[in-house]
Amino acid sequence: MSHSSSSAASARSAASRLQDNRAFQLAARAGFAVNGLLHLLIGGIALGVAFGSSGEADQGGALNGLASSPGGAFMLWIVAIGLFALGLFQVLEAFVVRGTDKEAWAARAKEGGKAIAYLAIGFSAAGVALGNQSDSSGQAQSITATLLSSPGGVFVVLFLGLGVLAIGVYFGVKGWKKRFLQDIAAPTGKTGRTVSIIGRVGYIAKGIAISVVGILFCVAAITSDPSEATGLDGALKTLVELPFGPVILTVVAFGLMAYGVYCFARAKYERQ
Repeated sequence: MSHSSSSAASARSAASRLQDNRAFQLAARAGFAVNGLLHLLIGGIALGVAFGSSGEADQGGALNGLASSPGGAFMLWIVAIGLFALGLFQVLEAFVVRGTDKEAWAARAKEGGKAIAYLAIGFSAAGVALGNQSDSSGQAQSITATLLSSPGGVFVVLFLGLGVLAIGVYFGVKGWKKRFLQDIAAPTGKTGRTVSIIGRVGYIAKGIAISVVGILFCVAAITSDPSEATGLDGALKTLVELPFGPVILTVVAFGLMAYGVYCFARAKYERQ
């Protein structure tokens, strides 16, 4: 065995041992649970928007809402720690993938992307806990404006939009085909059927929301208008402007809350 192969095997072994640590597993499960809480809050805000209320229907709005609630700072630190643990868990998932073919690298990229997303939200939660305000839509527009003003930035934003759209389609397909059941040790009987239904609805709804985010990034690239890239909040509010928009957003909002409930189920039934 070559030195590089031996080092890779040692890294996978160390990652696997850490994953098997009981305390770390509990922390990662807590990460799934707090992710579920955030989706419940986002879905609730989106539901309010569908009925004419104001609010930022994304992670930033959910975090700011937690900050203003009793014991909000404590809850935000719980959210941050849980998401940090979940992000590290996904990093380890990437490390334990075996092989050097395209499928192996695709699996590593998928787990790495999840890790970045969870860690980013965790840092946002920590920032809000320290007194900062989270403005996800403003950050998306600022990043888009910077990219559009740079050479070749239009293509970067366009590829970013297509990438986000692909992620949205992935969520939708995973929900429709119930592939999320591969991630959990679902119980049998009525509870298992309930988890399956909730997960399917949740994944499809989240896929729709993410796909709209991707489409808006593409529109921003094509029109060279960074204000179009408004993130999840703007995507959900765009749905309201469609024919029967409030009804569509209401359905998506309940779907996002269903995804939140599924995250709680995953925290309990996560496959080891």
